[in-house]
Amino acid sequence: VCSGMQLPVAMHYYQPIWTLVGAGAKTVASSGRPTASVMPSGVKWVKAKVQEINPDTNTVCTDDGTEISYEYLIVALGLQLHFEKIKGLPEGFEHPKIGSNYSVETVGKTWKALQDFKEGNAVFSFPNTPVKCAGAPQKIMYLSDAYFRKTGKRSKANIIYNTSLPVLFGIKKYADSLWDIVKRRNLQINLRQNLIEVRADKQEAVFENLDKPGETTVFEYEMLHVTPPMGPSSVIKGGPLADEAGWLDVSKENLQHKRYPNVFGIGDCTNLPTAKTGAAVAAQSAVLHRTIRKVLKNEKPDKTYDGYTSCPLVTSYNTVILAEFDYNGQPLETFPINQAKERRIMYHMKADVMPHLYWHGLLRGLWGGPGPYRKMMHLGMK
Repeated sequence: VCSGMQLPVAMHYYQPIWTLVGAGAKTVASSGRPTASVMPSGVKWVKAKVQEINPDTNTVCTDDGTEISYEYLIVALGLQLHFEKIKGLPEGFEHPKIGSNYSVETVGKTWKALQDFKEGNAVFSFPNTPVKCAGAPQKIMYLSDAYFRKTGKRSKANIIYNTSLPVLFGIKKYADSLWDIVKRRNLQINLRQNLIEVRADKQEAVFENLDKPGETTVFEYEMLHVTPPMGPSSVIKGGPLADEAGWLDVSKENLQHKRYPNVFGIGDCTNLPTAKTGAAVAAQSAVLHRTIRKVLKNEKPDKTYDGYTSCPLVTSYNTVILAEFDYNGQPLETFPINQAKERRIMYHMKADVMPHLYWHGLLRGLWGGPGPYRKMMHLGMK
């Protein structure tokens, strides 16, 4: 979607949606709204896909042949899912027992696979690429464990989490707590395992060992949850706005492009060295808003993004570990308590408060992350 916002400023925005149907009593429909219902007044909405950005001529081309000129450009194109990079997908989703919470077309298949589960391996994957919401691949593992316990199937389920990463979670404080949980609940974690093929007709998943090139392991499954490989938007990749890996090349301090000072970026499409989450977008939006205002006045940007991001790790039907951290991988917690502990109150923050912050705060420009509240809650603390 390409829209003009008080032209000559053009904004490109993509918001992916996924949810687990059933376990949290949520439906796919409840996770989305028509774009028209959240479009701010005074915005010229161009209902076409961005096909090309030409920063040397300050123009954006859409797939219907429209050319839009800009004085300043904000790029928020998200990232792309690549199920096709796993042999046997996406056609494998036509078979039962395979799902993915990363697509509105496949999330219902995750719920169906859970409901139909009888006995055997429940396998969950994490790809060897950057991903959006890096906690989601293991959140569904914890929710599946809770569902199996609730329905009396846990004793017949062997839950396996195969991750390409060398760690369970990137921030040690939270990883230590998660390791305690997986040991307590008898969840099998295999590190440095990358899904490369799905043989849906045989109910087999093939993983490569990233530490031993050429070595593969075949896992039979009764249920398989796939987190697809992901990559930068094709609009950016290979173009003048991209870095060597294809991501939008912006300053990690103020989100301004490193070579084109009238171009800015936000969210998953950028090469900011932090997790790709909605919480990061909120914090970035506050910095970007301040930066744009300064630039329009020919003033030097004075607000710096510290890399804040958050990952509410859902560990059961009613508990969450609320991970918050910065560019340096250091905890940057909002509340004056140990957020590495499973808490019911954090579950309600995730399930009940955060959707309101998204729809009524972030999308309306009223929520720029919890930074100000963090300062208030930590007054008097060292």
